[in-house]
This record gives sequence, C-alpha cells and structure tokens, in this order.
Amino acid sequence: MTPADARRVTGAPAAAPRGRPGPAPPGEDDERLWLAPLQGAGAARAEALGRLHALLLRAATFEVGRRRGTVPGLRGGELDDIALQAADDAMLGVLRRLGDFRGDSRFTTWAYKFALLEAAVALRRRAWQGRETPLAEGAWERMPSPARDAQETAEQAELLAEVRHAVVHVLTPHQRDVLVALAIDGVPIDVLADRLGTTRGALYKTLHDGRRRLRAHLAGRGLGPDGGGTG
Repeated sequence: MTPADARRVTGAPAAAPRGRPGPAPPGEDDERLWLAPLQGAGAARAEALGRLHALLLRAATFEVGRRRGTVPGLRGGELDDIALQAADDAMLGVLRRLGDFRGDSRFTTWAYKFALLEAAVALRRRAWQGRETPLAEGAWERMPSPARDAQETAEQAELLAEVRHAVVHVLTPHQRDVLVALAIDGVPIDVLADRLGTTRGALYKTLHDGRRRLRAHLAGRGLGPDGGGTG
C-alpha cells in the first residue's frame, strides 16, 4: 500500500487543483428556449424535446468516442448504440430533474453533464462485462504491506501499516469488501452496485461510514491521513 492508496482508502483529500474556472453564467434564453417549452405541452414541447435529444446525443457520442479505448473490442455500430442509449437515459434524467435546475450554469451545460455521465457509466459496465468483481472471502489480503525502502519515512510506514491493520480488524466485512473493491481494485461504483444488487447511494454510504471509522481509529492512535503523526 502506497501513501496514495492510504489517501484513497481513508478518503483524505488530495491537493486542490488551482486555476479552475467557475461555472458559466446562466444563459438569458434558458427560460424562453428550454425551460418553458419543456415544461409546457404541444408542438413547442415536442420541438424542445427534439433539440434536447440532439444535444444529449452529441454529448454522449463525444464521450463514447473519448473513452472508446477503455473497451477496445467494440465496433462502430456498437459504439453508436451505446451513445444512443446513453442519450435516451440522459433525456429521462434531465426531464425527471428539470425542477432541480437553478440557473447556476447554462441549461445546455447542465443537461450536457447527464449525457456524459450516462455514456461513461455504460462504457464502464461494458468494460467490466464478464470480469470478476474481487469480493471473495479474504480478498483484502491482496492489499500489499507497506514498503520498506530507505526513502519512506518511519511516520509513513507506521501510518500505512496501521491503515492496513485497521482495514482488516476495524471495518465490518461489508465495509471492507466495498472499500477494497472501490478504493484499491478500482471497480466502478455502478458496476459494483449492479453486482451486489444495491444502489450507488447505498455504496457511497458504506464507503463514507468505513472511511469515517478508519479516520477515527487513526486519530485515536495519534496518526493523521497525511502520512505523519499528530504529535
């Protein structure tokens, strides 16, 4: 387990990126071009739905193309099908949550993200199709022991050893399985939710509770998640 592994397991934040732009200003035409027609009826709504689906399909096609290398066996027609299904699912999501739009960004920017998410989820699921989710009994034992090289400080070695011990002895078996699958093995959360017959929200709660338990244990031992002691 490396210091980066420890941060992923405990949920310690990485350094915040600098220079990120703020959200785009809301468009003046959001209400006229999108919200009112989509919340209305008749021909105006049908026309707005068509524009919305075209927007989402462009977004999904872009994201599928950007991520196609993660599923190298897929052909063009299959990629098109994934993009279309992602756009359809994104449209349902946008319409279901239309009341959540508060104008913090342009409506098109807000809606675009639904398609990006659906396309990414679809490709992650396809990439993991047929692959085993590592949740077998004792899977946590594959977590490596802390390295013993000369450049690693004694404080880091102590922290990493304590994190590994806590994962084994402090977490519940379910917390341990979820945390190792998500934070160590890199199983996508939507894939894990499908295979465990649960929801992303339930897994996020399990992950949050497990990390909180780990951090409390480390604090009780006088250790912090940054690799050093608390003094």
